[in-house]
Amino acid sequence: MGDEALRADAHLPRAEAGTGSGPQARNVVDVAVGVLLQPDGRFLLTSRPEGKVYAGYWEFPGGKLEAGESVAQALARELHEEIGLVIDPADVTAWREQLVDYPHALVRLHFCKVQRWRGTLQMREGQQHLWSTLPVQVAPVLPGALPVLAWLADENNA
Repeated sequence: MGDEALRADAHLPRAEAGTGSGPQARNVVDVAVGVLLQPDGRFLLTSRPEGKVYAGYWEFPGGKLEAGESVAQALARELHEEIGLVIDPADVTAWREQLVDYPHALVRLHFCKVQRWRGTLQMREGQQHLWSTLPVQVAPVLPGALPVLAWLADENNA
């Protein structure tokens, strides 16, 4: 991962933390993100639930790491809590990282590919879901998810 942050909604002011200015002055929140892939190449997108920042935006599912958790452990926990799937952390493949400077938080997204899981989808936070292909047919897409779509397109064209 490079040091350059993707700046989401650049026209909006940033939440302040610490001293100084710019992304360096803000605490980074680490987030595990699952790119769940079907054998036919479709990937899972979910909408952000009502009451959360960017509600209604489409994203790849996941959530914040808790103290002492690895990315794979956090992703397994989050996918079970949010969408009812059981993931073995051993089946989580670290893929890419992206730093995203949102107005409300500076987030380091740890994108992981997941091709094996158990259970059926249960949208436990009232969100919607879609198995998608490129180009995606839903909008709006969360800014932090946009690089993933480009990376998947690059892999499909390789």
